[in-house]
Parts: sequence; structure tokens; C-alpha cells
Amino acid sequence: MSIIFQYRNGKKIRQELLELDKVRQDNIEYDLVLKAMKLATWHIDCQARTLTFDADFREGIDNYYTAVETSLDLLPDLLVPNDSQRVMSALENMISGRTMFYNQQYQAKGMTPGQIYWEQSFAMVADRDADGMPTKIVGASMRIDEQKHMETALINARNRAEESDRLKTAFLANMGHEIRTPLNAIVGFADLLPVVESDEDRQQLISEIQMNNHKLLQIIDGLVSMSKVEAEAKSLVRAQTDIVPILKEIADNCRTLVDGETVKIVTQFPYNELLVNTDADKLREAIDNLMQNAIKFTDHGTITLGFSLAEGDRVRISVADTGKGIAPEDQQRIFERFIKVDDYIPGTGLGLSVAKSHIESLGGKIGVESAINKGSTFWVDLSLM
Repeated sequence: MSIIFQYRNGKKIRQELLELDKVRQDNIEYDLVLKAMKLATWHIDCQARTLTFDADFREGIDNYYTAVETSLDLLPDLLVPNDSQRVMSALENMISGRTMFYNQQYQAKGMTPGQIYWEQSFAMVADRDADGMPTKIVGASMRIDEQKHMETALINARNRAEESDRLKTAFLANMGHEIRTPLNAIVGFADLLPVVESDEDRQQLISEIQMNNHKLLQIIDGLVSMSKVEAEAKSLVRAQTDIVPILKEIADNCRTLVDGETVKIVTQFPYNELLVNTDADKLREAIDNLMQNAIKFTDHGTITLGFSLAEGDRVRISVADTGKGIAPEDQQRIFERFIKVDDYIPGTGLGLSVAKSHIESLGGKIGVESAINKGSTFWVDLSLM
């Protein structure tokens, strides 16, 4: 009997050891899953209204509040105000038995001052009392910052694509009108030339034809420039370049596009020579686009092209006008492609975008300072070296 008793007792002990090993193995696998998913597990004591973290494998553990038996009344202070009411309402619904499951995304405050992180939590009722009311809720939380960043990036990319598509559609619809207007003027005035007898009238028609030729060339040049920028077909060729002759040439060409009385082109060059290590063609095209833009939006007054030396061996080239000015909300978007703040002014909406692309490829910066009805000053900062 003693032998039989010992045998049975040993068998029982071996069975218990096997079950203990199985539990230990299950715990190891459980921890492995939590670590792999970077989860934190917690439970809520519904009667004591406390939250306790059982395990926490989130990254940067020192940045989270994981105190034992944290009062639920303190949770709103740990969440971003915009999310706290929604999250607490969902938890109260579970505690009161109105819902069985919980799934919320929210922003929480970290231990580091100013730290905000995104988190998603899942929970369900684990135990109830005799009346069916929840006594214990178990849940898990995980960081979702990367997911939120990806969502934001995708939304922004989609919005940019939709906006670009809308602008391109408007651009193509408008391009026929932009090209046809100067072309009709050229053809019409050219047809009149053979029948005009007065030399003064003939010269006036020739001037109109030349002006519209220039407008048409501007439109085509803008399209070609943007195509080159998009295709990166125009390589950067830097060389020591005297920018004063380039700026003088641009100013002289622009004087032929204004009457010289209601609108005057003036220059402010403090030096007769200034060497800059740059791509002359890109610089010329960028500044010319800024001057053309000033001419379009200036009905009277002056357009001033000048430069000055700034700190750090840099030069600032500026185009200042006395035109209609630009609203603050439009001062950044005007450098985007196909943007036209005034649809009644002829143009493709590409000039400033081309200028920005060229200046940035030269390692410079471009910007604008403007006020409505007080004119605008477009500036370009470039390194001398």
C-alpha cells in the first residue's frame, strides 16, 4: 500500500510539474508577444475606480505614466484636452455596463515636459458581480506615432496631388486663352500693316506686334523652363560671374515693356562690379521672372531692381514695386506651380515657381515682403562664393 501511495503521489507531482512548466512556457510566449507588439497591458478595478499596469513593453518606458492603482479621476490630466472627454466617456460606458468593448485612439502626455505621443487602446469586460455589473476591465495599449505620421503624410500627399491635378486642369484650360490673346493681336495687326498709310500708325502697329511677340515668347519660355526644371534637364554650371551687367541687361529689356511715364524702371547698384560664383543663365532667368511679375502687377509708380551686400559674404538682389501688393495668406503659395492670385491678370502662374526652383538650385533663398496696395519686394539671397 505504501508503494502504491508513493507511486500515485509521484505521478501527481510529475503532472503538477508538467502543468507548471506549461504555465511558465505560456508566460514566456505571452511576454514574447507583448514585446514583439510593444504592448502595455492593464486592468481597471471598477469598484475602486483605479487603473493598474500589469506589464509594459512600449518603447521609451521612462516617458510613460505607469503608476500602480492610478485613480481614473486623474486620467483626463494625462490626456490632450481634445481627446480626454471622448476617452473618459468610453471608459465610463464600460464601467457602467453600457458597452462591452473599448477601442480608442488619442494623444497622451509623457513624463517629459511638452512630450505628446499617439496611443491606441483596446479593452473588454473581464469579470462581473452577481448583478451583472463589471468589476474588472482588462486592456492593452500601444504607441501608434509612426502610423499617425504615415496617415498624415498620405493625406497631405493626396491633398497635394488633388490640388496639383486641379491646378493643372485650370492651367490647361487657361493656356489656350493665354496663347491665343497675343497671337490674335499679332495676326490682326500684321493684317493691317499693308493698308496703313500713315508712318505714325504703321510704327504704332509694329510696336503692338513686337509687344505681343514678347508676351507670347514669355509664355512659351515659361513652359519650356518648367519642363526643364521637372525633367532636371538643365544642369548647373557655376562660374565667377559679374552680376551687374546681367542685372543692367534685364532692366534695359524691361524698360521696353513699360511706357516710362506711368511706370518707370529704376536701378540701385552700389557697385559697378560684383563677382558671384553662380550659374549666369539660371540667375538671369530667375531675376527676369521677378521683373516680369512686377510689371504685370504695377499700374503706376516705379519698379526698382537693385542689390546689396549682406553679412556672411552674401548678396541680396531685390525687385521692389509700387503695385497692388499681395495678401499675407498668398505670400507663400505664389511660389507654387500654376498659382495665380488674380485670374484677371494674364500669365501662366509658372514664373515665380521657375524663379524659386532656379534660386534654390543655386543654394540661395527667395522670399517676398508685401502689403495690399503698398507694393511688394521680392528678394533673392545668394552666396558670393
